[in-house]
Amino acid sequence: MATELKRATTPLDRIEELLGENARTLLEHTSKTIAKEQINLPGPDFIDRVWTHSDRSPAVLRSLQSLFDHGRLAGTGYLSILPVDQGIEHSAGASFAPNPQYFDPDNIVKLAIEGGCNAVASTFGVLGIVARRYAHKIPFVVKINHNELLTLPN
Repeated sequence: MATELKRATTPLDRIEELLGENARTLLEHTSKTIAKEQINLPGPDFIDRVWTHSDRSPAVLRSLQSLFDHGRLAGTGYLSILPVDQGIEHSAGASFAPNPQYFDPDNIVKLAIEGGCNAVASTFGVLGIVARRYAHKIPFVVKINHNELLTLPN
């Protein structure tokens, strides 16, 4: 007879329940290799605190901020980006065969929006074909450094 999980009363109780006997080790771990002070933790001020000290242009900083301010994680300093580029680059047939509706770029972007993602990342072609319909609804991250397998090698 399978043992029943006890009813969790708080989110932490639920996490501990899911982690089981490893909960204490995992939740109380302290890194001895990287000091806490060396880590830039996520937060609503992440761009101001971390990126404004870089050599990024104001346009890039604005684009980064729009990523962090969109989707269900908006304002938390965390990102959830739907990446749909590997399957396209390496073998779209194999990647999308189980879910052929995602051959359609429109459905890729709809999935990212419905999932509350901060952005959708894909190739120029995929995002370009739906840009007029969706660029104002969800940030796009365009992958421009992919393999080009349609020409002969040099």
